[in-house]
Amino acid sequence: MQTHDSIRILMYSHDTYGLGHIRRSLAIAKSIRSVPASVLIVTGSPLVGRFVIPEGIDFVRIPGMIKVTNEEYTPLSMKLPSSYVISIREDIILATAKSFRPHFFIVDKAPLGLRKEVQPTLEWIRSECSDCTTILGLRDIMDRADETIEEWRAKNIYEAMKSLYDEIWVYGVREFYDPVKEYQIPPNVAEKLHFTGYIPRDVPSDREIAMVKNFLLKPLFVKGKNIPVVLITAGGGGDGHPIFDTFLRAFEQRSSEKPEFFAVLVTGPFMDEKTFRNIRKRASRFGWKTIKFYRFMEALIAASNVVVSMGGYNTICEVFTLKKPALIVPRCVPREEQLIRAKVLCEHGFCEYIPPDNLTPEIFREKILFLLKHNPIDSKKFDEFPFTAFQVILNRIHHHLAKKGLS
Repeated sequence: MQTHDSIRILMYSHDTYGLGHIRRSLAIAKSIRSVPASVLIVTGSPLVGRFVIPEGIDFVRIPGMIKVTNEEYTPLSMKLPSSYVISIREDIILATAKSFRPHFFIVDKAPLGLRKEVQPTLEWIRSECSDCTTILGLRDIMDRADETIEEWRAKNIYEAMKSLYDEIWVYGVREFYDPVKEYQIPPNVAEKLHFTGYIPRDVPSDREIAMVKNFLLKPLFVKGKNIPVVLITAGGGGDGHPIFDTFLRAFEQRSSEKPEFFAVLVTGPFMDEKTFRNIRKRASRFGWKTIKFYRFMEALIAASNVVVSMGGYNTICEVFTLKKPALIVPRCVPREEQLIRAKVLCEHGFCEYIPPDNLTPEIFREKILFLLKHNPIDSKKFDEFPFTAFQVILNRIHHHLAKKGLS
């Protein structure tokens, strides 16, 4: 009989836009090392090597693709046709699975992968690696209901979830948003769903927070001033210009009134260089810090008084874990997922948000100053937030291990 030491978990994260998928995959991977297991992540993220990768976790990097629209992708750096690069990615994913022979294969968000690149691997597992449990992990909110239903029908996703997956994990709670109802998931698929609750993030140590203060926030502490910190972050940054531009205009319009806070702008690594330089130049007039990427975002969030973001799943989990006042400025293109999440969480009293059609410099300024002075969100309320994902995921893995005779 095999022992726990031989448990192998393969994860797939297509990573064509932003940082959310690889951040979620890494958070889950960290939690399931305690099985104990060896975790291998197949990812297209060009930034994966810049994250802290704990012992027991490794990754296979496939050629990067970048999303242009919901249906159009182009190679991130290779000067080759998209179809050629997809074929390379597909071959690497399948070869990795054949060599690794996982006991679990966890696919993030895209049931068939980018352009169906993970389908051959799922089919191989079904026919040649029957002791492997296939799991699809979904965000609680994908997109507007009608758009998601249309896409899933067109791409035969309902059938894929039925025939290629043993189980589906939904990283949320049904009381907040019910994908079974919203996305018209049929009963033979719905019976596979397990709502895990949200995915908590690491709480940084005092040492890590001190490191942030000594690096990014050093001007505040050298002067010995107790100045509040506002963090503005836009995930990957490919579509982050509006949030930074509007934020800066909110205070540029009253340039004679120096803001009584320090701002850190984390634009995201995928913001183009010209736009980044413009944002950095404008922010420097206030003495604010602008960077593209920071490895220790949890520590930076912990050191901040208010966090402004677009409301992506992973940023929300990080901010709520650290019980920080949040202002969400969601985007609606190419998906409305962030807007829907902002409405849901605001209705439950966990954050403030600005609807995209109501985003003006004046309202932006008003919201930030209000949160700094009169935070309406009691930090104790976050004790109620359903951060149960790790325990549920571990329970599901041990359930399957017992069925395999590996417990």
